[in-house]
Amino acid sequence: MRNIIIIPDSFKGTMSSARICREVKDTFLRHWPDAKITTIPVADGGEGSVDAFLEALGGEKIFVEVKGPYGEVLESYYGLLSDGTAVVEMAAAAGLPLVGDNKQAEKTTTFGVGQLMLAAAKSGCKKLIVGLGGSATNDGGCGAACACGVKFYDKNGVAFVPVGETLAEIAKIDDEGLDPSLKKIELVTMCDIDNPLCGPQGAAAVFGPQKGASPACVAMLDAGLEHLAEVVKKDLGKEIRELSGAGAAGGMGGGMAAFFHSRLQPGITTVLEAVRFDELLKDADLVITGEGKIDTQSLRGKVVIGVARAAKAAGVPTVALVGDIGDGVLPAYDEGLIGIFSINRVAVPYAIAKERALSDLSLTADNLARFMKALGR
Repeated sequence: MRNIIIIPDSFKGTMSSARICREVKDTFLRHWPDAKITTIPVADGGEGSVDAFLEALGGEKIFVEVKGPYGEVLESYYGLLSDGTAVVEMAAAAGLPLVGDNKQAEKTTTFGVGQLMLAAAKSGCKKLIVGLGGSATNDGGCGAACACGVKFYDKNGVAFVPVGETLAEIAKIDDEGLDPSLKKIELVTMCDIDNPLCGPQGAAAVFGPQKGASPACVAMLDAGLEHLAEVVKKDLGKEIRELSGAGAAGGMGGGMAAFFHSRLQPGITTVLEAVRFDELLKDADLVITGEGKIDTQSLRGKVVIGVARAAKAAGVPTVALVGDIGDGVLPAYDEGLIGIFSINRVAVPYAIAKERALSDLSLTADNLARFMKALGR
């Protein structure tokens, strides 16, 4: 075994991607001390995405004073990678942890996210990656757009910064003032869900309750997003209502496409592009990936399957280490996986398993390494 790539997702609430990378790497090096092992922590767009990109590619964290979810001043950050790419995670300025128990999806704003984007663009970056995930907002990205120069007017011609409860008051949108720095760079939005902007599977209906929205509030927020889509189509000529991923982060997926002309793509696709995965695969003998639970949702192109597909195209076998294995995952083998191994060695409930997850991961990786070594791989 000469060349191994380790590229797992985090085990949510249990182990970070970076921690998994280190543990599996150390385990395999005990069996192949001279192996070249490349570790790539995976960011999904939510909290920790900047750190994951910095660990994988190098760079620095840039601190910026911005507005938080309720307009309060806070110190936030973005990542400036060694290749000139900037990474913004919206959770750093509009995330659920920032509101604590004060969850009011109808009143929170993404304005601070726009401030981070603008700061990154003005830093001279060549490309800007915006991660959507873990938001406390439902403003369709209007706050971020305002911070970057887009104007929203009510029926009286007065400009304002829309939030969830005032989306229905938007009468006109003018994007002529979008800051020029954002027009000169490539903009990519990491989006791991395919929900539309509104409707039964939209941002408000699916994610509003976890942000503090009551059933009545969900209905109001959904109507607001519906109205936003109508005005966007009228004034900007863009159809975002049914756009796959538009419902991400309280509708900010739709806002990124409408106001910033960004393309939306799965987080793993973004990561694989950023680390030039295709080039790394040329000399690889094995890829090890993983996630907290592999199930039918995984088959829709999330981390494990995204990695396996890319590796399969290059003729490199992929193994998945996971916390749990759901039903209906046999198609995963057709996507390039040669094995799926659960680290839950004693088949205990999650509350117990999470406390021993790190040692169980190490032991499972050790078993895998011993097995492959016995086969002469």
